[in-house]
Amino acid sequence: MLLRRSIPASFFGMVLGLVGLGGNWRNAARLWGVPPAIGETIMAVAFVVWAVLILSYAVKWLGHRDAALEEAKHPVQCCFIGLVPSTTALMGVVLAPHAHALAVVALIVGGAGHVLFSIWRVGDMLQGGREVTTVTPVIYLPSVAGNFITAITAGTLGYPSWGVLFFGAGVFAWLALESVIVNRLFHAQALPVALRPTLGIQLAPPVVAVAAWLANTEGAPELLVQAAWGYGLVQLFLMIRLLPWIMQQPFAPSYWAFTFGLTALSGTAIGMTSRGVTGAIAELAPVLFVITNVALAIIIIGTVIRAAQDKLLPPAVVAQSAPVQATK
Repeated sequence: MLLRRSIPASFFGMVLGLVGLGGNWRNAARLWGVPPAIGETIMAVAFVVWAVLILSYAVKWLGHRDAALEEAKHPVQCCFIGLVPSTTALMGVVLAPHAHALAVVALIVGGAGHVLFSIWRVGDMLQGGREVTTVTPVIYLPSVAGNFITAITAGTLGYPSWGVLFFGAGVFAWLALESVIVNRLFHAQALPVALRPTLGIQLAPPVVAVAAWLANTEGAPELLVQAAWGYGLVQLFLMIRLLPWIMQQPFAPSYWAFTFGLTALSGTAIGMTSRGVTGAIAELAPVLFVITNVALAIIIIGTVIRAAQDKLLPPAVVAQSAPVQATK
């Protein structure tokens, strides 16, 4: 019998964290003179991880179609599929210093894929009938995260007129969805233990919005941009406050949900400092840089250990010789 194991779309969150960490080191090289090779090495690892995941996810749709369709229909897991085109667009940031033409291709393919998936997924959600307990920060991924990522890549590659459009879409989607998510967290039953690490996504929108703004503008960031970063800092404190509750879930790949927001918080602090911001943000930048690297090291080591224990992927499913009858 054939053991079937497939890559969940949520694994693409690893790419977000690795690219964010590489971006931190790129910014640190410009501001503090750390070796540029460190950032480029991390970016290269991120590219390899993305390539392996893209290949694995293609295999999932070709060879494990039932699992892929089940994921696409799941009210929570479906939103992670938005990371596939988003991380593809993000490869434009990775490739920008080395292969501009390929970076533009990644932006176009990933950006177009993001728009198509976002319109399909959000349009489906707008038809109603959604159980309130399935509302989690994961619903940021198809619209908010994808728009900000595409904006960052567009600005990085020299297309700020496009970047601003995606930035605007991301900001207003974030403002609309945050109230929905917070209302659910306040009033509905507590998140299931397995989903609690996904609360780390809540850290990302304000600081990734700042990253998108910086990518498409020049000069010292406006006070409102710095204020948005401050809201991201509050989200970090809230996540620290909730860690004992979240960590009732033993380490799993879902803890990568913290990494994009955390790397964006520290990376934008370094970026704003290099563009003339002084005071609190500049003073916090090196502290957050250290915290980010320690946190990412813990998560990476935990992931490697889980992989060595053969506990990284979901449990294997035994393929059936007879066709499975479809359910309505």
